[in-house]
Amino acid sequence: MKYTKKDLGSYNLHLIHTNRLKTITIKVVFHTPIKKDEIMKRVILSDILLQSSGKYNSKRLLTIEAEELYAASVGITTQRMGNYIQTSFILETLQDKYTEEGNLEKSIEFLKEIIFNPDLNQKSFQTEKLDLSKYNSVVTIQSIKEDASNYSMIRALETYDKKSPVSYRMSGYIEDLENIDEKNLYEAYKKMIDNDYVDIYVVGDYDDKEMMALIKKNFKITKIKKRKEAYFLPYKKPRGRRLTSNEKIENTQSKLAIICPYKKLSTYERDYPLVLANVIFGGGTESKLFKNVREKHSLCYSIHSTVSKLDNVMAITAGIDKSNYRKTVSLITKYLNDMKKGKFTAKDIATAKEFYQASLTEIDESAGRLLGEAMAEDILGMDSIEGRMERMNSVKKSDIVKVCKKIQIDTIFLLEGVKNEED
Repeated sequence: MKYTKKDLGSYNLHLIHTNRLKTITIKVVFHTPIKKDEIMKRVILSDILLQSSGKYNSKRLLTIEAEELYAASVGITTQRMGNYIQTSFILETLQDKYTEEGNLEKSIEFLKEIIFNPDLNQKSFQTEKLDLSKYNSVVTIQSIKEDASNYSMIRALETYDKKSPVSYRMSGYIEDLENIDEKNLYEAYKKMIDNDYVDIYVVGDYDDKEMMALIKKNFKITKIKKRKEAYFLPYKKPRGRRLTSNEKIENTQSKLAIICPYKKLSTYERDYPLVLANVIFGGGTESKLFKNVREKHSLCYSIHSTVSKLDNVMAITAGIDKSNYRKTVSLITKYLNDMKKGKFTAKDIATAKEFYQASLTEIDESAGRLLGEAMAEDILGMDSIEGRMERMNSVKKSDIVKVCKKIQIDTIFLLEGVKNEED
């Protein structure tokens, strides 16, 4: 991977090179500080802009044009990253050498059409398409409990800090739908286009000058904006006493979610010892949690820990029988305390480093991972892949122990399954 960032004044262009993919992927990211009451509008925009455009005024016509471009695909996502909400338009198309000369340029024009030329009735979105987008959102929101693992984490984060962006539901809130109409949705769209900070990422094998010319030609964004707020959420002081909560669900299996904030870390601690600590503790099949809580004690069907660097928390999830709740929490606590006491071996550290290095060497095989790495370097300020490989090798056991001592269990949420196997 070769990564270059270019400041074009009104937006940043990120050029990510790899010769291991047959596709070119372009991601146009609009991002702004998140507000809870604006999430639903961004979600609706993500849906309605893919239904039609000014030139292709139906989903059928959009699909036909994508097929004409050798099955090019365009998707739109809305997600939270720390303090920011991001609406991303993602184009994936084959390189011209696998299709025909000019297909890339036509594909970029297609992406531009979807972003900048919405299907409007004067300065309002089409009523029937807004109604469909609202319906789609209601279905999504009402089905949120179907993914019990994800729902348990949502509820755990709401319990942890309901006022923080960490607790916001990115599928939106049904009660906000009634306030969205054709006109104010267009106003939200214009606000995004005119005022959001913009980054454009390009992944694949291409000529820099040609790509820059195509981007400048099609993305005539002129207003200069600079990020005014940090991406990172502020550190939150852990409670003096753990907060526990539960909710019943019509499942046979229960889901446990534990939120562990950590005290302020240096950039080095965040990017290196914390990563290894998570891998050793609960980040894979060789971790303490997996090998002991799941395999040795047979207390759960699954168990895993992850770290959100932007949110400053470690999260632990497990699928359990409700009868094993207390024992599972007790063992999770024990193994976290063991990490703080340095009860892990040089072999554990070596295995974690090997796991980390292997994950970096596989990045070139996925456009999504390459995009993620470029965003990590830009937003998180992380070192290059080569730099990370070198610095990770120098992490010592004492560094990991020091970080673990800053991690504390704060919130424990049980999504309690109340159905019996025979029900």
